[in-house]
Amino acid sequence: MPERIAEVTALLAEVLAPRAPLTVIVDGGDPGAAAAFASRLAAAFPAGSRAWNIDAVLGLSGPGAGGFDSALNVLEPATDQILVYLRGGPRNRFIAGDGERRAQVVIDHRDPDWPVIRHVHPSLADPDRWYLSESRAFFTARAANWDVTFGDDLPAYAKAVREAGVRPGDVALDVGCGTGRALPALAGAVGPAGRVIGLDFTPDMLAEARRAGRDAVAALIVADARRLPVADRTADVIFAAGLVNHLPDPVAGLTELARVTRPGGRLAIFHPVGRAALAARHGRTLRPDEPLSRARLIPLLAGAGWETTHHEDGDDRFLTLATRLP
Repeated sequence: MPERIAEVTALLAEVLAPRAPLTVIVDGGDPGAAAAFASRLAAAFPAGSRAWNIDAVLGLSGPGAGGFDSALNVLEPATDQILVYLRGGPRNRFIAGDGERRAQVVIDHRDPDWPVIRHVHPSLADPDRWYLSESRAFFTARAANWDVTFGDDLPAYAKAVREAGVRPGDVALDVGCGTGRALPALAGAVGPAGRVIGLDFTPDMLAEARRAGRDAVAALIVADARRLPVADRTADVIFAAGLVNHLPDPVAGLTELARVTRPGGRLAIFHPVGRAALAARHGRTLRPDEPLSRARLIPLLAGAGWETTHHEDGDDRFLTLATRLP
């Protein structure tokens, strides 16, 4: 197994080195995690790029109940500072504030042996420089246990497929299909005259789909949702579970989904739990600027060529349905 911390810090050093001199400030994670990560990041810079100051900062006592807030929230924005936030650890559950709101770099650090870059501000690096490799690293580490962890979601997937308006003879794409939990329901809905294609950019996820026998009902293709290997106006229906919130540019992603969908085709954006429940699971609070918030998602869909016909964000699921405009 490659040493993930070396891969992550090397990538960040490559991105940040041209901006020196600079101060990089690291916060978040388990006790001691920020200091350890800051040390490894400093060591990743080449000897000729030592015009650096890399610090770890301690969380601040939050307002009431002995909670914590991220120190990143009180730092003034500065052109000579880069804020790095580590998700994970007891201080991930803040009473108020959220350090990653201010951070230009966010690292998933729930497993310190397998850190993964989850966000880099576009002013620092184009997503093509980090998004695919880091997202694959995130899902590769989880693929083998995905169905064990989330296997009880299958009835919710089947229900969402029924409500997505899938018809016999349709061409259905499951974009970001993961281990293929929606594929059997989609195959049943399109029938023998239809076709189902599951696309995901993590080979290990598709390997688990094959292990579960889901390649018997659908073609499985390794593909980036931002650049689908699918002709224009091919799909009658697109099923996208847990996809949009992982895309670095939701507008571009929704536009790509529109490109491969025929006019009048349908899109189902789904998650087997609602946004509030998912946020609580991850130890964070909801933000109005999130791509799946109603206030943001519906305009995003309209701008990408979709008309929203249904939006539901309850405790037990998230489901937005849209129709491809002519």
